[in-house]
Amino acid sequence: MNTWSLSKTFDFEGRTVRWDVQGEGAPLVIVHGTPWSSFNLRHLIKGLANRFQVYYFDLLGYGQSDQKGQDVSLRIQNRLMAALLDYWELENPIAVGHDFGGTTVLRTLLLEHKKYQKLILIDPVAISPWGSSFFKHVNQYEAAFAGLPDYIHRAVVEAYIKTAAHQPLPEATIDGILRPWLSAEGKAAFYRQIAQANSGFTDEVQPKYSTIDIPTLILWGAEDTWIPLEKGRQLAKMIPTSTLQVIPDSGHLVIEEKPTALLEAMQNFL
Repeated sequence: MNTWSLSKTFDFEGRTVRWDVQGEGAPLVIVHGTPWSSFNLRHLIKGLANRFQVYYFDLLGYGQSDQKGQDVSLRIQNRLMAALLDYWELENPIAVGHDFGGTTVLRTLLLEHKKYQKLILIDPVAISPWGSSFFKHVNQYEAAFAGLPDYIHRAVVEAYIKTAAHQPLPEATIDGILRPWLSAEGKAAFYRQIAQANSGFTDEVQPKYSTIDIPTLILWGAEDTWIPLEKGRQLAKMIPTSTLQVIPDSGHLVIEEKPTALLEAMQNFL
């Protein structure tokens, strides 16, 4: 876990995006959310690579990708994903997204008009309104947060990520999540991506969910306090071709808490 790294690079508008690929078979693209990185997808990647060629990357501003650029909003992430699909020459892959990754694959489908064979959404940020009081506070005082002493910053991020899980996270997992955010660039990037979070990015695509006509599986942690299960039920009603499956005893970070249950549901669907 401590050696998680992405071996390949892609230049997107002068900014470096790190990516990688594992496995053989039909192409599948999996996208992480916030404040996570591809590190948090490692269990799913390993399990899916037994049947699929799994492409994964770190979003701009996250993980091992460029953290210096000013725009790390959802506005740019769908353009990045569309550019990567063209670069990889994938015309009809399976798409999987967790949290903001779910938003990104939805925006890439509905705004960039990229086609997917099937779609899997895991606790996605998909229905307005969203955004915690912490998000709003960072938006108002981004510079002050970015100037926190390192030890206070670490404590803030650690406390924040722990609220995403229903069950205690192993220390190695916490360390892997924290690592990209602890450098000088990472600290600024952490607050930047929160400050740029805006429900307008889901408002833009939410009316289009009824046009989705591909098989869609929605997976939701039953105890998600970041985005309650009721949002999943609403989303399932809005996407006519979707099925909702609830994963018990797990929160928003279900990708870390219940990867085996997720993989079973995903493999059955696929």
